[in-house]
Amino acid sequence: MTIAPLRHHARAVWSDSRLLYALEEVVEAELNRHLKVAKEWMPHEYVPWSDGRDFDGVMGGEAWAPEQSKVTDIGRTALVVNLLTEDNLPSYHHEIAQLFGRDGAWGTWVHRWTAEEGRHGIVMRDYLLTSRAVDPVALERFRMAHMSEGFESDNRHSMLHSVAYVAFQELATRISHRNTGRHSGDPVCDRMLARIATDENLHMVFYRNLLGKAFELAPDQTMGAVRDVVVNFRMPGHGIPGFERAAAQMAIGGIYNLRIHHDDVLEPVLRFLKVLEITGLGPEGLRAQEELGLFMNGLDDQATKFDERRAALLARRAARAEQA
Repeated sequence: MTIAPLRHHARAVWSDSRLLYALEEVVEAELNRHLKVAKEWMPHEYVPWSDGRDFDGVMGGEAWAPEQSKVTDIGRTALVVNLLTEDNLPSYHHEIAQLFGRDGAWGTWVHRWTAEEGRHGIVMRDYLLTSRAVDPVALERFRMAHMSEGFESDNRHSMLHSVAYVAFQELATRISHRNTGRHSGDPVCDRMLARIATDENLHMVFYRNLLGKAFELAPDQTMGAVRDVVVNFRMPGHGIPGFERAAAQMAIGGIYNLRIHHDDVLEPVLRFLKVLEITGLGPEGLRAQEELGLFMNGLDDQATKFDERRAALLARRAARAEQA
């Protein structure tokens, strides 16, 4: 059944409910494609259980100490941020279930996505505790503080903005996990995060393809949503205690920074969908497209300046280390 948009100033205007119905068939097709390519995997197979031993406390084991960790300092910081971000899954599920609904293909996808994301938090926590990669007491206190605050999406006001956001955010999460593994210094951690990153990439493809169909149905509105999301983008873990400091360390450490955000997250999605090449837009869509292009150029300039400052900082650190 074809769902017609409302008309406003001679341009099609889609409400959230109409877009949900109009995209239902696309969601079903993408869901079926996802289920065919997604591979089952078991979190317990990625955890070095033989390394585990009792902690202090009621078990009377050994207290945690930094030297017990196999991962690098930057790896430890990124692992905590990544896990705490995954921990807020109940809030994420609540948000998307309210936006997308719990029925039909949309509902099936919501629950499938939640189930797949649940594995990420399970395997990461098991790895971190078994390998003694992080302080378990600090980790639990961070989790309690972060989850007690809950999570409210910046894009909860609009289904279209939410689809645009997750198309970029899933890729950003994949990149963050993958780079954390590479910088962790532990092959076991690298293998685990590579497995998680594969899931995140499939989630990105689902939302990216959905966003492409939204451009076909409502190009002006979708362009505006993409512009808003790109300009105001921030990761879902921004509410983690001490996030700003951790994010700065991760930026310098090469886990996630402006250059990575521009080159490896925003550009690939925009290029795949040919967002800046779309024609036939109305005045609002054209304005949003132009503003998006200008923002991307400005972000590229900012990333170049960041790269220069980062290189200088790393050079100074290397020089100090040599002298020491």
